[in-house]
Amino acid sequence: MKDDVEERVEALWAASTAGDEYAAAGVALAALDAGVPLETLLLDVVAAVQARVGQEWAANRITVAQEHTATAVNERVLATLAHHPAARGDPAQSRGRITVACIDGEWHSFPARLLAEVLRVRGWRVDYLGAQVPTPHLVTHLHRTNPDAVALSSSLATRLPAAHAAITACQAAGTPVLAGGAAFGPDGRYARLLGADAWAPDARAAADHLADGPPPHRPASGRSFEGPPHLADHEYTLLTRSAADLVRGAMGELTRHFPGMEAYTEQQLGHTAEDLAYIIDFLRAALYVDDPELFSSFVGWMAGILTARGIPAHMLTTALDVLADRLTGFPRALTTLTRARAALRESKPGR
Repeated sequence: MKDDVEERVEALWAASTAGDEYAAAGVALAALDAGVPLETLLLDVVAAVQARVGQEWAANRITVAQEHTATAVNERVLATLAHHPAARGDPAQSRGRITVACIDGEWHSFPARLLAEVLRVRGWRVDYLGAQVPTPHLVTHLHRTNPDAVALSSSLATRLPAAHAAITACQAAGTPVLAGGAAFGPDGRYARLLGADAWAPDARAAADHLADGPPPHRPASGRSFEGPPHLADHEYTLLTRSAADLVRGAMGELTRHFPGMEAYTEQQLGHTAEDLAYIIDFLRAALYVDDPELFSSFVGWMAGILTARGIPAHMLTTALDVLADRLTGFPRALTTLTRARAALRESKPGR
């Protein structure tokens, strides 16, 4: 079976990166016809190919356009499998009803869609709401449908403040929350911090967690809705308000450090500003959950991305220095930046 799965992974990879959705669907349907269980096909073939897409983009071995194309093809494969008779459970044997949604602002919907299809295979009735679901609309849906639980998905840690709002609102509506996705940390630490009723690292683990029923719902009287106590120092709020000004000021400083930036095109300057805003967004997220490691991990990831694209790593270090110079009144932010810079130095000894 292992060799068979690996062969189908390679076939789907070839079809998806070529942008051939018909060939990709054919690979998936042929696997079903050959007796590959639908859940195995979803998790060990389709999900594996999609993970590889992200890895190849990060290593700069495929372009952004190729990554988007392959993702779109894999999403069509999921849709094809969702309409296959093998995915149709018996309504009379339903385990219950689950809502699956992405956090507001979260566009990476593939993991959530994957979970929705796995849960359907496992016998759940699933309401899949897709990407970027505004919290008020999500709560309205919960009141209307009264599901047994809501599974909230987020891939980017920058969405953790929005995740906190969604978790709190869903629980206030009487619905227990199962959180999942890379945003919540590899061990679910941020899901626990933000009060989720349960956490799962991936679709298989989430389905296994729900096998014995939805997570128990804790009554509102047993929870605090005020958020983590460290937010009382206002650093997160002040940094959020000043983010745009911080980007503009940092761009000017970077131009002084790197005179070659004066020759940048408008597009290049725009990309640099976007990268700075992205760094600040992750710094804000680290402040929100009071975990410098979140930011250090992101900076290490970004250094790898830039290196793979031939951009000198010292540009990132300088950007962190520039931000630190402008955040002298933010002690937690400065500590977070200091740790990230130290981690960068340690990862490149002698440089």
